[in-house]
Amino acid sequence: MKDKVSVVLFEGGEPLSEIEKELVAVRQAVLLDNIMKMQQIPEVGGIYLLTNYPLLAEEAAEMGVTIWKNEIPEEKFHFGNELSNLINREKLENIFYMGGASIPLVTVSELQEICLLLLNSESIIYANNAQSADIIAFTPGSLINQIEPPKMDNILGMTLRDSTGVQQKLFKNTAGLLFDLDTPADLLVLAGSPFTGLRARRVLDGLQLDLSRLDKAKEVLRGDYEEALILGRVGAPVIARINQNLKLRLRIFSEERGMKALGREESGEAISLMGFFLEEVGLNKFIKYLERVAQCAFLDTRVLMIHLGQRLSAEERFLSDLGRWQEMKNPVMREFTRAVVESEIPILCGGHSLVLGGLWALVDEIGPTHDHW
Repeated sequence: MKDKVSVVLFEGGEPLSEIEKELVAVRQAVLLDNIMKMQQIPEVGGIYLLTNYPLLAEEAAEMGVTIWKNEIPEEKFHFGNELSNLINREKLENIFYMGGASIPLVTVSELQEICLLLLNSESIIYANNAQSADIIAFTPGSLINQIEPPKMDNILGMTLRDSTGVQQKLFKNTAGLLFDLDTPADLLVLAGSPFTGLRARRVLDGLQLDLSRLDKAKEVLRGDYEEALILGRVGAPVIARINQNLKLRLRIFSEERGMKALGREESGEAISLMGFFLEEVGLNKFIKYLERVAQCAFLDTRVLMIHLGQRLSAEERFLSDLGRWQEMKNPVMREFTRAVVESEIPILCGGHSLVLGGLWALVDEIGPTHDHW
């Protein structure tokens, strides 16, 4: 349907631990919430879901979604090949792709705006991040045949741009289009947000997450000229967003942006100046210095983990994000997590989404604190 947008959703995996299964349950609820939003948009034609989760497939099918069952083991799954197959077999022209739990706070009007951008363009690529995008919209669908299919979805936008010569534009920066559900840190933000979808809210309420550190950090963000420290893959847009809306002093160290998309995480090339500092002064002093310079902190710990040579399982990373150090086996990150939990200031740990969409969502939740706004 050349005059309609085809929505393509991929959601799958093989969660092993209980904490991974909890995250998957919320992700699936978010996906179903987003399908309901998509179905309110007249410009949307078909909605296609590729998944290896039988119950998710069943529920989405009942909502009228076209299901592609994925029976390929996770270690052999190739994102680009599967996307290319789907686009070519269904002869899709205007494609709006997103991972299953991308953009849980997106609004119907934001989704419709993306659809209209696609339908009013002959050849274009849209993404929510120049290097590592969670959502991609592009037309025509034949562009997928001009590229070497990428193994991971977060480099699809960059690959399309670099291999086809078609112009790439970025979506406007909003919490709806930036906040992604990747880690338990994002679960905490979503659980505390008043903008969470109905299905996701029901699942989150059943998890009994500890929001105490997040709530304390929010109090700092609401204050008058207190200091917040942000480390990791921090981008300029979220810094500007904070400065425009909160009475907050920022201490920021941004490094290793594009770490995953450029292969620096997988190769172990990623290095961190803050990691060197941590190694030099030791964990206890590192935390004490954080406490000296800020009243709360947001840490993208994936950069530190790679620098320190800590290849953690998803379960260990997620336990660290939630501060459950007693259950962790990795000695280095166990002690790091314990020090974070026992710190005198609230320290939130997570991945890239925490220091981008997560912070953006918190700013929107708190609202402008400047008197003249």
